[in-house]
Amino acid sequence: MDKKVILTGIRANNNLTLGNYLGAMLPIIEMAKSRSDNYQVNMFIPDLHSFTTPIDHSKLYEQIIDAARLFIAAGLPTKSANILMYRQSYIPAHSELTWILDCFTGMGELSRMTQYKDKSAGSADDRISVGLFNYPVLMAADILLYNASYIPVGDDQTQHLEFTRDIAERFNAQFGNIFTLPAPLKSQREFFSQEKGIRIKDLVDPSKKMSKSDDSNKGVIFLSDTPAEVKKKIMSATTDSIGVINYDHENQPGISNLLDIYSMVSGKDIKNISAEFTGKTNYGELKKAVADEVVRLIEDLQSKLDKISKAQAVEFLEFSEKAANDQANSILLYAQIAVGLRSKAK
Repeated sequence: MDKKVILTGIRANNNLTLGNYLGAMLPIIEMAKSRSDNYQVNMFIPDLHSFTTPIDHSKLYEQIIDAARLFIAAGLPTKSANILMYRQSYIPAHSELTWILDCFTGMGELSRMTQYKDKSAGSADDRISVGLFNYPVLMAADILLYNASYIPVGDDQTQHLEFTRDIAERFNAQFGNIFTLPAPLKSQREFFSQEKGIRIKDLVDPSKKMSKSDDSNKGVIFLSDTPAEVKKKIMSATTDSIGVINYDHENQPGISNLLDIYSMVSGKDIKNISAEFTGKTNYGELKKAVADEVVRLIEDLQSKLDKISKAQAVEFLEFSEKAANDQANSILLYAQIAVGLRSKAK
């Protein structure tokens, strides 16, 4: 690989929300477009990660293909040799390197991971999967197999990035420079500072982010929602009793969330949006304006998605998987030689 690698994962086993689209998907696509001249951009679908916690396995395969279709419909270039989208399980090196790294990882290291402790809290020990416990090792393999330098991780996964650097350093110290360490957290944040998307909040409870795991779904707009469903959810959005529109996240979080959504969906600068609505007293007018823009976006995206066949998505995935396998296998071989599983090159 001549170019440095940017690597990011794309979760596929849930219905994606407007928050996912605006806050993650579009920034990833724009990053791929803007960075692919100078970097290789690896976008992988972590299908093995997807069932570390219980899911409906009967839907997983179709959800994976639909996720690829959605990214293509949203504008991801499919003809660039520097942009790959591949399924994790279609690259066997991920699983094998995970086992090798497992044998250089301590139980204590993994038991201290915040995500593991949070997700396993309240569960009986025999109901917590080894996959959930082992998740960071597979994530390390995802990164190290491609010499990835930059990985956009959320605050809840910074521990995993540091673990990846730790295990790579440990392995290299014993066997030589096998793995490239990803950039440290500070450098990661500087590199991705321009690609951050706004976190869209729940329409019913604007104190929390819009999440597909919300039980009621009343405050969540899904990309598969009908126009009627979108309008109903936005027109029912929680606001306040102040009676005047201001862009003030602390005192008017519901109103500010609607203004953020309007800005993101319309493409207008938040300062202009704020100036347009500040001081107005008709909350319904703002809600209708937001609903109209969101419906327009959802209908346009759904129309484009209908034109992307499953065959097109699979063709793109398989093209990427051939290249990804070649890259991953070359790194895996170095690790296999180092631990004595393969003979040294003559």
